[in-house]
Amino acid sequence: MYLLGFDLGSSSIKAALVKADTGQTIAMAQYPEVEMEIIAKQPGWAEQDPEIWWKNTCLVTQKLLHQTEIETAQIQSIGIAYQMHGLVLIDKNQKVLRPSIIWCDSRAVEIGNRAFQDLGKDKCLNHLLNSPGNFTASKLKWVQENEPEIYQQIDKILLPGDYLAMRLSGNAVTTISGLSEGIFWNFSENKIADFLLDYYKIDKALIPTLKDTFSEQGRVSEQAASVTGLATGTPITYRAGDQPNNAFSLGVVHPNEVAATGGTSGVIYGVVDRPAYDPLSRINGFAHVNHHPDQPRLGLLLCINGAGIQYAWLKKQMADPGISYEEMEQLMEPIPIGADGLRIIPFGNGAERILANQETGAQVNNLQFNRHTQAHFFRAALEGIAFSFVYGFNVLKKSGLKPDVIKVGNDNLFQSKIFSETITNLLGCRLEIIKTNGAAGAAKGSGIGSGYYKNFEEAVSKNEVEKTYHPNPEKTTYLTAYQAWEKDLEKLIQ
Repeated sequence: MYLLGFDLGSSSIKAALVKADTGQTIAMAQYPEVEMEIIAKQPGWAEQDPEIWWKNTCLVTQKLLHQTEIETAQIQSIGIAYQMHGLVLIDKNQKVLRPSIIWCDSRAVEIGNRAFQDLGKDKCLNHLLNSPGNFTASKLKWVQENEPEIYQQIDKILLPGDYLAMRLSGNAVTTISGLSEGIFWNFSENKIADFLLDYYKIDKALIPTLKDTFSEQGRVSEQAASVTGLATGTPITYRAGDQPNNAFSLGVVHPNEVAATGGTSGVIYGVVDRPAYDPLSRINGFAHVNHHPDQPRLGLLLCINGAGIQYAWLKKQMADPGISYEEMEQLMEPIPIGADGLRIIPFGNGAERILANQETGAQVNNLQFNRHTQAHFFRAALEGIAFSFVYGFNVLKKSGLKPDVIKVGNDNLFQSKIFSETITNLLGCRLEIIKTNGAAGAAKGSGIGSGYYKNFEEAVSKNEVEKTYHPNPEKTTYLTAYQAWEKDLEKLIQ
């Protein structure tokens, strides 16, 4: 018996096939091989076409099935992980009305900030755990104000994972975890946040039917089966945003456990058992995959928008054609810690929540033409992202999280030894790189939802620790480089 998982990212769609009894990933595929386009018609905007997501999902499924040649009837269930905070609008015929406004789009910042002021800081933080900020609810309000002809046609609003499940099954449903990431959920009263919808003049009927994260949320339709190659009737039994799913994939489900990821954006995600928030909304609290009102499990998420996207940009714009990330790592190894004084601040991907929603742009500091080379840029860029993680983690620590270990996957920036060592030495805690990824985690999540696994521990019991980094007590050189970078940042945000 097999479990199938999808991970709908902003760069590509990944799919994994997991053998249910052993927990081993037997095949992985992604499509496309290069990053999907992000449409930016104006500064600060970021959109993607959901139809492209679906097309790529069909192609990656066909690719995976061709690799394995398994009988599709042996796939017990399907799980979906997806990029958080996106807005997909459909009409009564389930037709997409406009491109999705995705997670890194910052057009709704002022709308959310105004709601925060009008509704009151205490009310928002105590009930929503966040400012409405630049989240899905505020993006929907932007559509209402700026595209009324589209808004009037909306039948349901969906998160990206809701959309993918709908295309597979024909059912438009959502989850509490999903609504919380869109700031549609009232944690104090355990219901949809009516007071925010009323303030925004948004009809509650636009919210889809609620389903549990681990439950049957639809079955593959005949139409979807014909274009994906899957068996008609295969149940979809798990759905979660990429960061809660990443934490679950790594076995982070209990209080004071922490996961991190370094993809297009960088994220640190810690689990707590009580409502928690940051007065400046630099940290965002969402319902974790195993959250229940009688046993709260909240994920405290700290996001760095300018992370892997900066490194990918640098590779595309400044590296030699055809070079790999591994070859870039080799080139920068002789460059000393601190990149001989070259410092890069990576915040060039929209508003940054850890900077209280400021949109600073990226910055290169202390460039010396007679000293710095291409390899220096590689190192400074990677260190700049690592430093932004450390800066953010120091904010997160104020919530009371003090983990001994941070768990990360093996398919992102943490594959870099330089990146991982920088973070480990500055934070002073162990870093475990676990052989898994979001698509495999989504597959295992479906195993819980379908009843194959009895609990969370059974689902991730086969996780393999691929590599462990231990902090070096002699971290003076790292600390000196970080402090210089932090001073640059403080000047930028004053």
